Amino acid sequence: MTHANRIALVDDDRNILTSVSMALEAEGFKVTTYTDGASALRGLSGNGVDLAVLDIKMPRMDGMELLQKLRQKSRLPVIFLTSKDDEVDELMGLRMGADDYIRKPFSQRLLLERIRTLLRRIELAGSPEESEEGIIRRGKLKLDEVRHVCVWGEKEIPLTVTEFLILKALALRPGVVKSRDQLMDDAYGESIYVDDRTIDSHIKRLRRKFKQYDGDFNHIETLYGVGYRYKNEQ
Repeated sequence: MTHANRIALVDDDRNILTSVSMALEAEGFKVTTYTDGASALRGLSGNGVDLAVLDIKMPRMDGMELLQKLRQKSRLPVIFLTSKDDEVDELMGLRMGADDYIRKPFSQRLLLERIRTLLRRIELAGSPEESEEGIIRRGKLKLDEVRHVCVWGEKEIPLTVTEFLILKALALRPGVVKSRDQLMDDAYGESIYVDDRTIDSHIKRLRRKFKQYDGDFNHIETLYGVGYRYKNEQ
């Protein structure tokens, strides 16, 4: 039997700590909670957790500083909790090595899905590929659905879980336009509402990440007022 995954929750809102830890423990996770970044850093340094969920805005040491210190010695998977106006912080956090982020207020079911996906991706990261099952190829693009790995040419593109799901939804049907609502459903589930601008922000980040590796990347097209599509290879 595999061991129960250990999750660290770091947030100065005790109501969130209580409700989320109860939900995670009900799903079989072991949970440790911290109310500020400084105590979390001390605790995580000697605690073998498998994944951390960090609030960005906290007293004494915020989530950004905590992530920076963690990344000096650890590749611990990290999900950020952010307010809906924290896009700059989200970008900084992702550049510093956060694996994904979820905006408050959030669905506990969504958080559970993101945690499970990240843990599975880490578990399988070093496993050899046994077959082409779950592999999507579109010219230079290769998406491994099982491991949530994206490759462009020979370069692995680091994507958050949300970005991967949006790109997968577009790449599955090249040339077919998907509306923002459809992409929201693909990335967040039908029962969770997010603002239209959230999808636009994800698309901007996706393009930016690909252009870092290929300045000519132009495969995600915008149809203004309609949605987005993945352009067929010429």
